[in-house]
Amino acid sequence: MMGDFAGSRPGGQMGGSNMAKYLFTGSYTGAGAAGVLKEGGSGRRAATEKLVASVGGRVEAYYFAFGSDDFYLIADLPDNVHAAAGSLVAAASGAISTRTVVLLTPEEIDAAAKLTVSYRPPGA
Repeated sequence: MMGDFAGSRPGGQMGGSNMAKYLFTGSYTGAGAAGVLKEGGSGRRAATEKLVASVGGRVEAYYFAFGSDDFYLIADLPDNVHAAAGSLVAAASGAISTRTVVLLTPEEIDAAAKLTVSYRPPGA
């Protein structure tokens, strides 16, 4: 169901763009953290912007953080397939582990709320 909405952003979003918005959070492995120490935060952001651009997207925000997650990335991408492609390449490096959240606009939730859905709860 997420894929149905991901490519149908309202005209006001991103200046009329049909990009879907994603939140990526992640943690660095020891080798990944060593890489950040070597190239710095701005070097990591530049590398991330290049990866996102290579799959047809744009970075909206990139932050480092303390706690269970080392970074937060909000990106606009064409669809779930392009988001998965970028995530797979990054994860295959062994330097990070990531989690992906598809972000929905209030208008997308409005559209979802108007759909007729057939559902029977377990045991009913």
